[in-house]
Amino acid sequence: MKKILGLALVLFFSCIPVIAKDMRFIQVTDTLYSISDEKSVEQLKNIVNDINHESGTQFVVFTGNNIAQPSRENLEGFLKEVKALKVPYYVVLGNKDVNRQKNFGKKDYIEILKKNIKTHKKIESPNYIFENDGVIFIVADGSKDVIPSSNGYYKADVISWLDSQLQLYKDKNVVIFQHFPLIPPAQKESRYTFKPEGYLKLLTKYPNVKAIFTGHFEVNNEQTVNGILHVSTKNAPAYRVVDMMDYDSKTPVFWSVIKVSE
Repeated sequence: MKKILGLALVLFFSCIPVIAKDMRFIQVTDTLYSISDEKSVEQLKNIVNDINHESGTQFVVFTGNNIAQPSRENLEGFLKEVKALKVPYYVVLGNKDVNRQKNFGKKDYIEILKKNIKTHKKIESPNYIFENDGVIFIVADGSKDVIPSSNGYYKADVISWLDSQLQLYKDKNVVIFQHFPLIPPAQKESRYTFKPEGYLKLLTKYPNVKAIFTGHFEVNNEQTVNGILHVSTKNAPAYRVVDMMDYDSKTPVFWSVIKVSE
């Protein structure tokens, strides 16, 4: 009787379908917030409000050009608005966020983030990692604060750091957030990333990198290159709601919807 019961239990549990694990996050890019521009202030308020009404969101990432001009006042104003988000959020640097010639470099930016955002309290660099349900999310910085330009550049030390982190997490799925795309999503040479070949070559070593989410070009575009999904998202008031389905498998699927805040 015990053998029959044991067999029945095995058959029962083997028939239960495996529930796929899905994860939802939101990407917002190029908000270009300015305390002197009422339209940009209202726009960010509306985006935050809309995101707060999105169900199932686990976190939000702002992928650069968060402010229109580099200044403490603009960044503090931006953070005051996004503080109303009901989920954790992370910030990436873009070409308009920092400029040492205006006395607002990367160190200044990072210090303000540390003081104002819980998720950034222990982050000391514009390159950093966070983890969500076993998936590794990497933020890579291609901005320049000495002579800022619309051409991103991932320097050798950034590539080296990426290599070390990807080696460390080679057994986990990885998603990368950055401002500047490696694969141009549109024909705008003035916004191309400078010498992306080294970065692209590095990625060929790590099939666990599943997607890269970027902004900067102000267009929506998706293309898969060497097994990696390269996603470019249009500037605010648009934002991208992303569902990473089967996120713990070797072949997760990304399904996303562009929404526009009004």
